[in-house]
Amino acid sequence: MSIFSVSVEKENLLQERITQLGVSEDDLRETFVRSSGPGGQKVNKTSSCVQLVHVPTGLSVKCQQERSQLLNRFLARRLLLDRIERLQRGLVEAERMRQERIRRQKRKRSKRAKEKILHDKHHQAEKKVRRARPPIADGI
Repeated sequence: MSIFSVSVEKENLLQERITQLGVSEDDLRETFVRSSGPGGQKVNKTSSCVQLVHVPTGLSVKCQQERSQLLNRFLARRLLLDRIERLQRGLVEAERMRQERIRRQKRKRSKRAKEKILHDKHHQAEKKVRRARPPIADGI
């Protein structure tokens, strides 16, 4: 028996994704509110809009794409899982970038890079010497 009025395959895929991301149904706070926008009497009388909040992360999703509350529940869960996945990937990606930056900083410089740095230092020193005031001659 399908909970969300979608095919069993889609529901199974959703459950697999929930377990992959480590999200529990207990972590979700689900509320139903009246939809807004076009839809006429049906929208004004029923609470078909679904609002899901993932309590540990504070992520929130509102879904009113369909007239059916069951279908909106399914779609809201998919949207929330997309956001949680992006958040997790972003944290992993940021950590990988930080480690890569540290690795690059610690890496030994090539001979050519060392020569270039030394050349730039000599050039800067020459500029400073040219900027200095000429010495004052005694006896004049």
